[in-house]
Amino acid sequence: MNGPEIHVEVAPGLQLFVPPARRAGTTALTTDGVSTLGHVVESLGVPLTEVGTFVVDGREVAPSHIPVAGETVRVQEVTRPQRVPGAPLRFLLDVHLGTLARRLRLLGVDTAYESTDIGDPALAARSAAEKRVLLSRDRGLLRRRELWAGAFVYSTRPDDQLHDVLDRFAPGLRPWTRCTACNGLLREATRQEVADQLKGGTQRSYDVFAQCTACGRAYWKGAHHEQLEAVVERALGMRPQGG
Repeated sequence: MNGPEIHVEVAPGLQLFVPPARRAGTTALTTDGVSTLGHVVESLGVPLTEVGTFVVDGREVAPSHIPVAGETVRVQEVTRPQRVPGAPLRFLLDVHLGTLARRLRLLGVDTAYESTDIGDPALAARSAAEKRVLLSRDRGLLRRRELWAGAFVYSTRPDDQLHDVLDRFAPGLRPWTRCTACNGLLREATRQEVADQLKGGTQRSYDVFAQCTACGRAYWKGAHHEQLEAVVERALGMRPQGG
């Protein structure tokens, strides 16, 4: 770039996206005079999905703002809880976030998940078509313009990932209402209705069952129920329940 020089200050929580040499204090950047502020900040490595506001010389501006010489830009983080207007809050997760997808479904959050790598264009198109917030650790994917909305998943640990998503978006939680395998809704079922999925010991030991209305998978309080209950209790303890 060979044009106006501006000064950019990136919020501390966003500095992990910026090259180490540019993380300290305010960075001087030479722009080309025609690129938008959004493009300039993305060129630093910061996905726009993670930016709450741009403040130029004390006033808030849109990502489409064209920087001029001498401006000082503050790039601020998304305000939490983040609201996504225009559609019910629903998520789409990429192939690398299977555990997070199952935990969100366990909590009753509408969560689509691609268990195979269908490619960035297809994921972005599905996000737009179904109006789902795409969750990913792929910065390039989050820069695709056709996304409905997106968010970077900051941690590699499922516990931290879940905490971050719940804190950021504050979705309404309805535990034990969705199939963790396919995201379908669950209904109460009798032992007879799910008998073909039960082994002898299970049939003798359990009386309460649920079944997915979409894929037919049966659920009961089996050997791993205490672990799942702990996940639910931690999530419910984080924040008041929404609608």
